[in-house]
Amino acid sequence: MMSKKLKKRLIIAAVLLILSALSAWGFTMKTIIYNVKTDKLDESIRIVFISDLHNCFYGDTKQSKLIREVKNSSPDIVVFGGDVIDAYGGTKYALHLISELSKEYPCVYTPGNHEEMRDDKEEFYEEVRKLCPLLLGEYREISVKGQDIRIYGALDDTAWGKKRTQLEECFDTLDDSCYNILLAHQPEQIDSYRNSGTGRQFDLILSGHAHGGQWRLPKLLDQGLYAPDQGILPDYTTGMYEYGSTTHIISRGLARPLRMIFIPRIFNRPELSVITIGQ
Repeated sequence: MMSKKLKKRLIIAAVLLILSALSAWGFTMKTIIYNVKTDKLDESIRIVFISDLHNCFYGDTKQSKLIREVKNSSPDIVVFGGDVIDAYGGTKYALHLISELSKEYPCVYTPGNHEEMRDDKEEFYEEVRKLCPLLLGEYREISVKGQDIRIYGALDDTAWGKKRTQLEECFDTLDDSCYNILLAHQPEQIDSYRNSGTGRQFDLILSGHAHGGQWRLPKLLDQGLYAPDQGILPDYTTGMYEYGSTTHIISRGLARPLRMIFIPRIFNRPELSVITIGQ
Protein backbone atom coordinates (compact mmCIF):
# COMPACT_ATOMS: atom_id res chain seq x y z
CA MET A 1 0.00 0.00 0.00
CA MET A 2 1.31 3.46 -0.94
CA SER A 3 2.33 5.55 2.05
CA LYS A 4 0.98 9.08 2.54
CA LYS A 5 4.50 10.46 2.21
CA LEU A 6 5.05 8.74 -1.14
CA LYS A 7 1.61 9.78 -2.39
CA LYS A 8 2.35 13.41 -1.48
CA ARG A 9 5.67 13.28 -3.35
CA LEU A 10 4.00 11.78 -6.41
CA ILE A 11 1.34 14.50 -6.41
CA ILE A 12 4.00 17.22 -6.11
CA ALA A 13 6.02 15.62 -8.91
CA ALA A 14 2.93 15.41 -11.14
CA VAL A 15 2.09 19.07 -10.51
CA LEU A 16 5.67 20.12 -11.26
CA LEU A 17 5.64 18.03 -14.44
CA ILE A 18 2.40 19.63 -15.61
CA LEU A 19 3.70 23.13 -14.85
CA SER A 20 6.96 22.37 -16.66
CA ALA A 21 5.04 21.09 -19.69
CA LEU A 22 2.82 24.17 -19.74
CA SER A 23 5.85 26.42 -19.43
CA ALA A 24 7.71 24.69 -22.27
CA TRP A 25 4.60 24.73 -24.48
CA GLY A 26 4.07 28.40 -23.64
CA PHE A 27 7.57 29.29 -24.81
CA THR A 28 7.15 27.70 -28.27
CA MET A 29 6.59 30.19 -31.08
CA LYS A 30 3.42 29.91 -33.13
CA THR A 31 2.75 31.62 -36.46
CA ILE A 32 -0.69 33.25 -36.43
CA ILE A 33 -2.24 34.15 -39.80
CA TYR A 34 -4.66 37.05 -40.12
CA ASN A 35 -6.70 37.79 -43.22
CA VAL A 36 -7.70 41.43 -43.66
CA LYS A 37 -10.18 42.51 -46.31
CA THR A 38 -9.90 45.77 -48.27
CA ASP A 39 -11.16 47.27 -51.52
CA LYS A 40 -8.03 49.42 -51.84
CA LEU A 41 -5.80 46.63 -53.12
CA ASP A 42 -6.30 44.64 -56.33
CA GLU A 43 -3.62 42.10 -55.41
CA SER A 44 -3.04 40.76 -51.93
CA ILE A 45 0.08 41.62 -49.96
CA ARG A 46 1.61 39.89 -46.96
CA ILE A 47 3.19 41.51 -43.92
CA VAL A 48 5.13 39.85 -41.11
CA PHE A 49 4.72 41.73 -37.83
CA ILE A 50 7.45 41.23 -35.20
CA SER A 51 6.62 42.63 -31.76
CA ASP A 52 7.79 42.30 -28.15
CA LEU A 53 10.79 40.09 -28.79
CA HIS A 54 12.44 41.49 -25.64
CA ASN A 55 15.91 40.22 -26.60
CA CYS A 56 14.73 36.59 -26.63
CA PHE A 57 16.31 34.05 -28.97
CA TYR A 58 14.73 31.59 -31.38
CA GLY A 59 17.13 28.94 -32.62
CA ASP A 60 20.30 30.68 -31.45
CA THR A 61 21.69 34.16 -30.87
CA LYS A 62 21.51 34.73 -34.63
CA GLN A 63 17.74 34.14 -34.50
CA SER A 64 18.02 31.36 -37.09
CA LYS A 65 14.59 29.88 -36.31
CA LEU A 66 12.81 33.23 -36.30
CA ILE A 67 14.45 34.26 -39.58
CA ARG A 68 13.51 30.91 -41.10
CA GLU A 69 9.87 31.32 -40.03
CA VAL A 70 9.77 34.81 -41.52
CA LYS A 71 11.18 33.57 -44.83
CA ASN A 72 8.76 30.63 -44.89
CA SER A 73 5.92 33.15 -44.65
CA SER A 74 7.04 34.83 -47.92
CA PRO A 75 6.30 38.40 -46.82
CA ASP A 76 6.26 41.48 -49.00
CA ILE A 77 7.08 43.70 -46.00
CA VAL A 78 8.45 43.08 -42.48
CA VAL A 79 7.50 45.50 -39.71
CA PHE A 80 8.95 45.75 -36.20
CA GLY A 81 6.39 47.02 -33.70
CA GLY A 82 8.33 47.86 -30.55
CA ASP A 83 10.05 46.22 -27.58
CA VAL A 84 12.28 44.21 -29.89
CA ILE A 85 14.91 44.91 -27.23
CA ASP A 86 14.55 45.32 -23.48
CA ALA A 87 15.03 48.32 -21.23
CA TYR A 88 18.28 46.62 -20.25
CA GLY A 89 20.76 44.28 -21.95
CA GLY A 90 22.48 44.41 -25.31
CA THR A 91 21.26 45.43 -28.74
CA LYS A 92 23.57 43.64 -31.17
CA TYR A 93 21.39 40.54 -31.59
CA ALA A 94 18.30 42.62 -32.38
CA LEU A 95 20.34 44.68 -34.85
CA HIS A 96 21.55 41.44 -36.46
CA LEU A 97 17.93 40.31 -36.92
CA ILE A 98 16.95 43.63 -38.51
CA SER A 99 20.05 43.56 -40.71
CA GLU A 100 19.40 40.04 -42.00
CA LEU A 101 15.74 40.64 -42.79
CA SER A 102 16.31 44.07 -44.33
CA LYS A 103 18.62 42.46 -46.88
CA GLU A 104 15.64 40.59 -48.36
CA TYR A 105 12.53 42.61 -47.50
CA PRO A 106 11.45 46.23 -47.09
CA CYS A 107 11.47 46.76 -43.32
CA VAL A 108 10.31 49.52 -40.98
CA TYR A 109 10.71 49.93 -37.22
CA THR A 110 8.61 51.77 -34.63
CA PRO A 111 9.82 51.51 -31.01
CA GLY A 112 7.89 50.69 -27.87
CA ASN A 113 8.17 51.65 -24.22
CA HIS A 114 11.23 49.50 -23.55
CA GLU A 115 13.34 51.19 -26.21
CA GLU A 116 12.28 54.54 -24.79
CA MET A 117 13.42 53.56 -21.28
CA ARG A 118 17.01 52.94 -22.35
CA ASP A 119 19.78 55.44 -21.64
CA ASP A 120 21.30 54.60 -25.03
CA LYS A 121 18.08 54.78 -27.04
CA GLU A 122 19.35 57.48 -29.42
CA GLU A 123 22.44 55.42 -30.23
CA PHE A 124 20.24 52.38 -30.86
CA TYR A 125 17.87 54.40 -33.04
CA GLU A 126 20.78 55.62 -35.14
CA GLU A 127 21.94 52.03 -35.69
CA VAL A 128 18.41 51.01 -36.69
CA ARG A 129 18.20 53.92 -39.17
CA LYS A 130 21.28 52.57 -40.93
CA LEU A 131 19.28 49.40 -41.67
CA CYS A 132 15.68 50.54 -42.17
CA PRO A 133 13.38 53.53 -41.56
CA LEU A 134 12.54 54.26 -37.92
CA LEU A 135 9.13 55.91 -37.75
CA LEU A 136 8.21 58.42 -35.03
CA GLY A 137 5.38 60.53 -36.41
CA GLU A 138 6.52 59.76 -39.95
CA TYR A 139 5.66 57.35 -42.72
CA ARG A 140 7.39 55.30 -45.36
CA GLU A 141 5.65 54.63 -48.66
CA ILE A 142 6.37 51.23 -50.18
CA SER A 143 5.21 49.99 -53.56
CA VAL A 144 4.14 46.34 -53.61
CA LYS A 145 2.88 44.82 -56.87
CA GLY A 146 2.29 48.32 -58.19
CA GLN A 147 0.23 49.31 -55.13
CA ASP A 148 1.13 52.10 -52.69
CA ILE A 149 1.35 51.10 -49.05
CA ARG A 150 1.99 53.78 -46.44
CA ILE A 151 3.30 52.64 -43.07
CA TYR A 152 3.15 55.16 -40.23
CA GLY A 153 4.64 54.93 -36.75
CA ALA A 154 3.84 56.56 -33.41
CA LEU A 155 5.28 55.60 -30.04
CA ASP A 156 1.92 56.25 -28.35
CA ASP A 157 -0.86 58.85 -28.33
CA THR A 158 1.08 61.46 -26.29
CA ALA A 159 4.70 61.25 -27.50
CA TRP A 160 5.82 64.51 -29.10
CA GLY A 161 6.98 64.74 -32.69
CA LYS A 162 8.51 67.68 -34.55
CA LYS A 163 5.64 70.16 -34.05
CA ARG A 164 2.68 68.16 -32.75
CA THR A 165 2.24 64.71 -31.20
CA GLN A 166 3.58 61.88 -33.33
CA LEU A 167 0.06 60.54 -33.76
CA GLU A 168 -1.27 63.93 -34.94
CA GLU A 169 1.59 64.20 -37.42
CA CYS A 170 0.66 60.77 -38.76
CA PHE A 171 -2.96 61.84 -39.19
CA ASP A 172 -1.81 65.02 -40.97
CA THR A 173 -0.24 63.06 -43.83
CA LEU A 174 -2.86 60.35 -44.35
CA ASP A 175 -3.53 59.75 -48.04
CA ASP A 176 -6.76 57.92 -48.81
CA SER A 177 -5.41 56.85 -52.21
CA CYS A 178 -2.94 54.57 -50.36
CA TYR A 179 -3.48 51.66 -48.02
CA ASN A 180 -2.51 53.22 -44.65
CA ILE A 181 -1.02 51.20 -41.79
CA LEU A 182 -0.21 52.54 -38.33
CA LEU A 183 2.33 50.92 -36.00
CA ALA A 184 1.36 51.95 -32.48
CA HIS A 185 2.66 49.81 -29.65
CA GLN A 186 0.02 50.18 -26.94
CA PRO A 187 -3.35 48.61 -27.88
CA GLU A 188 -5.38 50.16 -25.04
CA GLN A 189 -5.04 53.54 -26.81
CA ILE A 190 -7.13 52.35 -29.76
CA ASP A 191 -9.69 55.16 -29.36
CA SER A 192 -6.95 57.74 -29.90
CA TYR A 193 -5.56 55.85 -32.89
CA ARG A 194 -9.01 55.98 -34.51
CA ASN A 195 -9.89 59.60 -33.69
CA SER A 196 -8.25 61.88 -36.24
CA GLY A 197 -10.80 64.66 -35.82
CA THR A 198 -11.05 64.84 -39.62
CA GLY A 199 -12.92 61.64 -40.37
CA ARG A 200 -9.87 60.07 -42.00
CA GLN A 201 -8.88 56.66 -40.65
CA PHE A 202 -6.00 54.23 -40.84
CA ASP A 203 -6.91 51.07 -42.70
CA LEU A 204 -4.88 48.82 -40.40
CA ILE A 205 -3.42 49.38 -36.91
CA LEU A 206 -0.82 46.99 -35.47
CA SER A 207 -0.08 46.83 -31.73
CA GLY A 208 1.70 44.61 -29.20
CA HIS A 209 2.72 45.48 -25.63
CA ALA A 210 0.12 43.36 -23.79
CA HIS A 211 1.86 39.96 -24.22
CA GLY A 212 -1.49 38.26 -24.72
CA GLY A 213 -2.43 38.90 -21.11
CA GLN A 214 0.32 36.47 -19.96
CA TRP A 215 -1.98 33.84 -18.44
CA ARG A 216 -4.93 32.84 -20.60
CA LEU A 217 -7.67 30.26 -20.17
CA PRO A 218 -9.74 29.45 -23.28
CA LYS A 219 -13.39 30.52 -22.94
CA LEU A 220 -12.69 32.00 -19.48
CA LEU A 221 -9.72 34.38 -19.81
CA ASP A 222 -9.50 34.90 -23.57
CA GLN A 223 -7.82 38.29 -23.10
CA GLY A 224 -5.62 37.07 -20.27
CA LEU A 225 -5.04 37.84 -16.64
CA TYR A 226 -2.80 40.92 -16.71
CA ALA A 227 -1.34 43.43 -19.17
CA PRO A 228 0.85 46.49 -18.64
CA ASP A 229 -1.11 49.76 -18.56
CA GLN A 230 -4.37 47.76 -18.40
CA GLY A 231 -3.92 45.84 -15.17
CA ILE A 232 -5.98 42.83 -14.11
CA LEU A 233 -8.46 41.38 -16.63
CA PRO A 234 -7.42 43.55 -19.59
CA ASP A 235 -9.60 44.21 -22.63
CA TYR A 236 -7.01 44.46 -25.42
CA THR A 237 -4.30 41.79 -25.52
CA THR A 238 -4.68 39.59 -28.61
CA GLY A 239 -6.65 39.11 -31.79
CA MET A 240 -8.23 41.07 -34.64
CA TYR A 241 -10.91 43.74 -34.22
CA GLU A 242 -13.01 45.60 -36.79
CA TYR A 243 -14.00 49.24 -36.33
CA GLY A 244 -15.82 50.22 -39.51
CA SER A 245 -13.14 50.55 -42.19
CA THR A 246 -10.31 50.14 -39.65
CA THR A 247 -8.84 46.77 -38.60
CA HIS A 248 -6.85 46.51 -35.37
CA ILE A 249 -4.52 43.54 -34.84
CA ILE A 250 -2.86 42.92 -31.47
CA SER A 251 0.04 40.48 -31.43
CA ARG A 252 0.77 38.41 -28.33
CA GLY A 253 4.44 39.09 -29.05
CA LEU A 254 7.52 36.91 -28.92
CA ALA A 255 8.76 37.35 -25.34
CA ARG A 256 9.67 33.99 -23.84
CA PRO A 257 11.01 34.56 -20.30
CA LEU A 258 8.84 35.35 -17.30
CA ARG A 259 8.77 39.04 -18.11
CA MET A 260 5.94 39.88 -15.73
CA ILE A 261 6.43 39.29 -12.04
CA PHE A 262 5.06 35.90 -10.96
CA ILE A 263 2.84 35.63 -14.07
CA PRO A 264 4.23 33.09 -16.58
CA ARG A 265 2.82 32.60 -20.08
CA ILE A 266 0.20 29.87 -19.74
CA PHE A 267 -1.97 28.78 -22.71
CA ASN A 268 -0.39 31.76 -24.43
CA ARG A 269 2.29 30.81 -26.94
CA PRO A 270 4.57 33.53 -28.32
CA GLU A 271 3.26 34.81 -31.63
CA LEU A 272 4.76 35.63 -35.01
CA SER A 273 2.01 37.56 -36.80
CA VAL A 274 1.52 37.04 -40.55
CA ILE A 275 -1.06 39.37 -42.10
CA THR A 276 -2.49 38.90 -45.59
CA ILE A 277 -4.31 41.97 -46.91
CA GLY A 278 -6.52 41.79 -49.98
CA GLN A 279 -10.02 41.51 -51.36
